[in-house]
Parts: sequence; structure tokens; C-alpha cells
Amino acid sequence: MRESEFIYVIKLIIIGLVQGFTEPIPVSSSGHVMIVSEILGLGEQGFTFAILTNTASLLAILYIYRQDIIRIMINSIYYLKTGNRRFKSDFRFLCFIIIGTIPAGVLGILLNDYIADNVHMTTIALMLFITGVALWLVRNMKGIKDERNLTIKDAFIVGLGQAVALTPGISRSGATIISAIAVGMKQDIALRFSFMLYIPISIGGAILSFSDFWNETNKVDLVIPYLTAFIATLLMTYFAMKWFMGIMKKGKLVYFTYYCFVVGALLLIFF
Repeated sequence: MRESEFIYVIKLIIIGLVQGFTEPIPVSSSGHVMIVSEILGLGEQGFTFAILTNTASLLAILYIYRQDIIRIMINSIYYLKTGNRRFKSDFRFLCFIIIGTIPAGVLGILLNDYIADNVHMTTIALMLFITGVALWLVRNMKGIKDERNLTIKDAFIVGLGQAVALTPGISRSGATIISAIAVGMKQDIALRFSFMLYIPISIGGAILSFSDFWNETNKVDLVIPYLTAFIATLLMTYFAMKWFMGIMKKGKLVYFTYYCFVVGALLLIFF
């Protein structure tokens, strides 16, 4: 491997690590990937690379929540077959996930290209400030709702939060967790619901982009760079998610408020 190719692989690994670390936490992974790509002189890596690293993050999240996912799916099937109320709460939770997925799914299809073509560093900075303010507003909120108390309205509001996060700089996890806490969910329920919403959106994106990856003209040349970035993203997402789950248990979301303000200010100063 030539030095230039080696450096390119290293840069993609860095991008993968950034994607993996920032995907679970409320600071906007897409915004950070754009920032670091600009710093490294990589520019846009293209839709295929973005979906590939997002899929790596998805696999890490699926692994972490595998027991919840299996339980919800099996109990939902049992409820549909038997009507046994013992399985109703998991079936309702699955329905709420579907409802919450609709806003981002619809807006993503309609506006994705427009958003991608109209985002600049100033936009990311402003969106980070908005994320920081929202995190500050919910910093002391302690919800009381668990799965049994959720409503269709709650699910749709959180889904709207995910739709707003289509703009780089608005954190997806931040927008959904903030929305969930704002409608009264307990923090652990807000966290779980947020990442359950992430799963169908990411799966849909991966499926829709398969043809783009298949049509890449230089797939063979991209195998090593993309594979190393994929692995880096996968591992970093897992460890970042575990770390963030600990932060949520301590109720320390306010830390990310300060971070968003600092990064937003730096972007306005230097870009």
C-alpha cells in the first residue's frame, strides 16, 4: 500500500471513530463527521460511505439492545396470536416505535437531498447551539412515564424530534431523548425509546442505499479503506453507547450542553 493510500485509510478510520463516538451521544454525528472531514481535507465521502458507517453504528446498537429487541418481537407475536394481556405492553411499545418512525421516514425521503445541498459549517454551528439550549432546558426534568403510560401523542412528538434531527448539527439521539423527557418519560425509557427509533430508520437507509453501493465503479479499491472504517465505527459506537448509558443513569446530560456551545462557538470563529 502506497503512503498516500495508507494516509487515506488512516483518515477514514478517524472518520469512523468520530462517527462511532458521536452517534450515541447528543452532539450530532453527521455534523461532527462533516467538521472532521473538512479538517482532514477529505471533503464529502459520498452517500455510500455515510450509510456504511451508519450501518456499523446500527449493528452495535442492535447488539446492545438485542435482548430487548428479541423480547419485544416475540411478545408482540404472542399478543397478536393469543391476545394475552401479559404481552400487551411490548406490543404497544412496538406500535409506538412504528408511529415514531413515520415523521423522519417521510421527511427523510422528501427533504434529504435538499438538506444535504444546503448545509454549511455556520448551519452546523447554529444547530449545535440549538441542541445545547434544548439540553439545558431538560437538564433537571425527571419523568414518570414508563412503557405502560406512553401514548400515541408521546410517540409522535418524539418522532418529530427525530425528523428535526435530519439537519446536521441537530443531534438525533439528543432530539429524541430531549423530546421523550419533555413529554414525561423516565430517562431510561427515553434512552431506550430513542435508540429503538434509530433502528428502523437506519435499516431503511441501509436497504435503500444497497443499489448505490453495488453500482460503485471502484468497489475493489474501496474494500480495505471502507472495511477498516466500518470496524472502527462498530467498535467505537459500542463503547460510546455503554459510556453514554452510564451518563444517562447519573442524569448528567448537562455536560453535553457545554460541549455543544463550545464546538458551536469554535465553528463560528474558525470556519
